[in-house]
Amino acid sequence: MQKLPRTFYDRDTIVVARELLGKHLVHVADGVERSGRIVEVEAYLGPHDLAAHSARGLTRRTKIMFGPPGHAYVYLIYGMYHCMNVVTQPEGVASAVLLRAVEPVQNVEGRTQGPGLLCQALHIDRRLNGHDLLSDGFYIADPGEPAGFAIVKRPRIGVDYAGPWARKLLRFYLKGNPFVSKP
Repeated sequence: MQKLPRTFYDRDTIVVARELLGKHLVHVADGVERSGRIVEVEAYLGPHDLAAHSARGLTRRTKIMFGPPGHAYVYLIYGMYHCMNVVTQPEGVASAVLLRAVEPVQNVEGRTQGPGLLCQALHIDRRLNGHDLLSDGFYIADPGEPAGFAIVKRPRIGVDYAGPWARKLLRFYLKGNPFVSKP
């Protein structure tokens, strides 16, 4: 497997989101390598996107989103679940892709349908916030498999507060994959 280069992330967020499908998220923790095939994502398009955390501007929480591409933006929701985003586009743009679901590949226990469950199963928490995804131990890789799958586009989940942004087709997933989360 080939680790994705920085140039992969330094592109249009929607393109990156679609091309993350089928890639492998790898995390080595406690001497155990865990990996899952990315099967569902959501694109967040910067400060003008009312569903994006960056819509509130540069804050202590969102500063990673404004940073260079190819870093993990990990945060806590509901005081108990971690969610992982991949920062995209040039520094200052504040766009990211939320990883919503993975298909277990290696040493993954528990459910992985939904961003909180995905992080729990792959042992991802806020200690990885800001982590460079080009480093060893936590990265996204191309398994080198042919991309012969259909991609479904739907509205993002749980962003009803975002007005017209709630209806935009910015959720992408592999058609028919049993590990896609249920809205």
